[in-house]
Amino acid sequence: MPQSYAPAFPPDHYLNRELSWLEFNGRVLEEAADPTNPWLERLKFLAIFSGNLDEFFEVRVAGLQQQLYAGIEPQDYAADGMDPGRQLVEIDARVRALLAELDRLLHEEVFPVVTDSKITCRSLRSPND
Repeated sequence: MPQSYAPAFPPDHYLNRELSWLEFNGRVLEEAADPTNPWLERLKFLAIFSGNLDEFFEVRVAGLQQQLYAGIEPQDYAADGMDPGRQLVEIDARVRALLAELDRLLHEEVFPVVTDSKITCRSLRSPND
């Protein structure tokens, strides 16, 4: 059986990988909120944020859930010392805050501009309709 990794420094010297990634995605959302960016750029940032978050849950959160179900031991925790359960709780709190900001941006900034611009989406119909 391989030996456990012992970090060189105390856990508080390390950033949690998953929470750090969420902060990066939060910066993408900040770009979407920046009124100095053109509207189409802001919409692209919202799309990037959403796609990133989908992948985060598909890969990273799923991996943490697998670790939780497998019952990994404290000696196998990451260098920051956080167990999978605690990481999932912290991820939940941060994602809820990010999604609240996304919702605010959409309802208070994006949708009104789209409505004022009279931009519409046509339903998918055949050309003969």
